[in-house]
Amino acid sequence: MAAIGKIRSWGPVLVSVIALALFAFIAEELFRSCESSRNDNRQQVGAVYGEKINVQDFQKLVDEYTEVIKMQQGQDNLNEQQMNQVKDMVWNSYVQTKLIEHEAKALGLTVTDAELQNILKDGTNPMLMQTPFVNKQTGRFDVNALQKFLADYRSQNMQNAQLAQQYETIYRYWTFIEKTLRQQTLADKYQNLLAHSLLSNPIEAKMSFNAENEESRIQLAAFPYSSIEDNKISVSDEDLKAKYEELKPLFKQYIETRDIKFVDIQVNASDADRKVLQKQFVDYAQQLSENNDPAEVVRKTTSLVNYLGIPVAKEAFPADIAQRLDSIAVGTVYGPMESKMDNTLNLIKLLSKQTLPDSVQYRQIQVGGETVEATRQLADSIFTALKNGADFEALAKKYGQTGAKTWLTTRQYQTAPSLDKDTRGYLESLNTMNVNELKNIELSQGNLIVQVVDRRHMITKYTAAVVKKTIDFSKDTYSAAYNKFSSFVSASQNADSFQKNAEKNGYRVQEATDIVTSQHYLAGISSTRDALKWVFEAKEGDISPMYECGENNHLLVVLLNKIHPKGYRTMDDASIKERLKAEVEKDKKAELLMAKASGVKTIEAAKAQGAVVVDSLAQITFAAPVFIAASGASEPILSGAVSATAKGKFCSSPVKGNAGVYVFQVLDKTTRPNAKFDAKAQEAKLRQRAMQNAGNFSNELYAKAKVVDNRYLFF
Repeated sequence: MAAIGKIRSWGPVLVSVIALALFAFIAEELFRSCESSRNDNRQQVGAVYGEKINVQDFQKLVDEYTEVIKMQQGQDNLNEQQMNQVKDMVWNSYVQTKLIEHEAKALGLTVTDAELQNILKDGTNPMLMQTPFVNKQTGRFDVNALQKFLADYRSQNMQNAQLAQQYETIYRYWTFIEKTLRQQTLADKYQNLLAHSLLSNPIEAKMSFNAENEESRIQLAAFPYSSIEDNKISVSDEDLKAKYEELKPLFKQYIETRDIKFVDIQVNASDADRKVLQKQFVDYAQQLSENNDPAEVVRKTTSLVNYLGIPVAKEAFPADIAQRLDSIAVGTVYGPMESKMDNTLNLIKLLSKQTLPDSVQYRQIQVGGETVEATRQLADSIFTALKNGADFEALAKKYGQTGAKTWLTTRQYQTAPSLDKDTRGYLESLNTMNVNELKNIELSQGNLIVQVVDRRHMITKYTAAVVKKTIDFSKDTYSAAYNKFSSFVSASQNADSFQKNAEKNGYRVQEATDIVTSQHYLAGISSTRDALKWVFEAKEGDISPMYECGENNHLLVVLLNKIHPKGYRTMDDASIKERLKAEVEKDKKAELLMAKASGVKTIEAAKAQGAVVVDSLAQITFAAPVFIAASGASEPILSGAVSATAKGKFCSSPVKGNAGVYVFQVLDKTTRPNAKFDAKAQEAKLRQRAMQNAGNFSNELYAKAKVVDNRYLFF
């Protein structure tokens, strides 16, 4: 009993201990859950209707579309700008697809396999013409070719790795096309459903026809708002508040934006850096002048322009080099010259200038043997037979080749990074041989028997050695700029010191407004993703660390000036306040001018009040705004007032427009000649117009979908 009593006396303590243990266990699990949720959120590229897409899945979509672009355009790689375009297209397509799928699900719209098969059998969809399954003879999509490919792909057991890779590439391309066709068809269904809900009728059609074809000619008197000076108008806070409430729907934004101030400097070569480079170019010029091997000279200088050693078209050279070629004598060295176009120093040695064909048609037979001697003997034998009249194609087939005629254009080789000795000799032969001439070309790996069949489009070609180098800054120059800028950033810890120290150091403070997360660059400077991430994580008034960006030649610091959250922009916004002030001033000027024009009943009376008179203004219709040169603005409301006023009548009251107050008299009303009313055609036109106006439905869907775009964190 005593033991039980003792246990009971410790009861509250035991309960507390157990409670603490349970709390610790629950708290630990909650912490783990929150941490897991945070890690998950850190991997989210975005969301549509709450459905998230993580960075791995989005990257797969980007990779998929990148391969499609490469295949369609025949490119091996895409540059940074092209990749940014791909990422934007993938994101926009993803969002649009999710918006349509959400609406389609609610409406019960789907795309069945049977519908897709009908699209393939019909073969008229433009996307199908971008596939490898187009019949070359008919120029139409061949569904049988697709089915054969898919059957071969599914049953393939290929020993040839290259062929298997080709099949895999084409299959991935086709799955992308098929997926896109389904998405496109579903979107078409939704849009068609929307389109058929927009109707017209004969009465509306007749009114629309009249609005487009009934023309008025008027005499006009204008009282421009500019005739009253702004300092004659007073604007109170109450005026601004009232105007804000009136125009508030115009100030709604659906995504958060941010305004910044920033200082960006570009590090350029110093005078000392230029002198070092110019000294190098004096040496390069001497080497080229002394007839040293131009290929070796260009290679050692690490020139930005490759030396091929064969005649090429002017377009093969950079524009600043190309424009100099005709003014340089063959065999001479021109330069050094500075090009502001690409910030380079340049030397040009023109080795030759020739008139040669841009296109050459030729045929050839490749000759190979067990030894070099055997190859040469066989080539001589074939060459002799051809010289004696043997049939080229028949002889080619004897050695397992077609001997088919092939066209070679200058563009096919003039931008090559380099050419070996054999290739140079081969191309020189093709360029200089006459039509029907035969040549036995000895190569290190064999012989080529070549015959030129045709030559076309004679152009001037140039062989030139070009030394082009960027006028770049040295490490010392960059270090000096870096240290100075770093000191400025360290001393600028608030908005006031930011502005003051920038002026003190000779830096210019710039502004960028309404920055959004979908941007790839900050302030138009490349490699600024880290700075963009900082902008959307910072608080108003924060100043960023220093960023090295651009092409490793920019230094950047950012001040977050203003955050504009989703919703309505407030009156405190400087741009909004400026707009409100302008609108209030316009209203007050209009009020004064309306009072001045209220008693006016003739154009002469308006002129006496100081109005600008236009004696004749013609072809005014209800359907289009009239442009008034006297006030410099389009005035839709004036078009409506004129259409409502009978011929010969003076307007019943002054008209308040965008840029002035107007009175007018209608001199004439006519219907456009050859205008013929067709009720059905006009109704169709109205439906099309309504559909165009309804085309903004995606904006409405976007606003409801609560789209989250976090791409800036990853891309």
